[in-house]
Amino acid sequence: MTHYTDIRILSLPEIAPEHILEKLYSKIHLALAELKRSDIGLSFPDVNEKRPSLGQRLRLHSSEQVLRCLLDKIGLAAMRDYLRPGEILPTPEQTAFRQVLRVQIQSSADRMRRRFAKRHNLSMDEAAARIPDSVAGKLKLPFIRMQSKSSGQTFNLFISHGTIRQTPIPGEFNAYGLSTEATIPWF
Repeated sequence: MTHYTDIRILSLPEIAPEHILEKLYSKIHLALAELKRSDIGLSFPDVNEKRPSLGQRLRLHSSEQVLRCLLDKIGLAAMRDYLRPGEILPTPEQTAFRQVLRVQIQSSADRMRRRFAKRHNLSMDEAAARIPDSVAGKLKLPFIRMQSKSSGQTFNLFISHGTIRQTPIPGEFNAYGLSTEATIPWF
């Protein structure tokens, strides 16, 4: 993670910044999946987990060459009215480190009811009477609404920023630019 670049989402009256971030993140995800790279990490420097919000800035981390390749693949020109890409800069020498990862809800109440009904040969009404909505896991984390290219279904990609640490942890990043093991520079 020798270099980084920030992409700032502009505040515009006609469109919510979250919507622009969703479109940008989808483009990045598709590019990461096509490039099959595991050395590109993402972070959200303006994250506010109390509110919860990812903020209006997305930061990409990798080497200079890899970032240039990714930015070419994404093609941000079509979104130039909505965001401002920054320069690719060297990562500061004195920095902390942080893990940025996806967090998934254990299960939804509807899914639990379907499984219960199937396992116990019950109707959906009987399963609904036995499994209340309150059993479903709820997260109070910032998220990006994504659409699955394979199923077409929409889902929330919950993102957690781990504790700040003084030493990096090496590892690989997935096609969302997130990792359950590796850290990114945090500054």
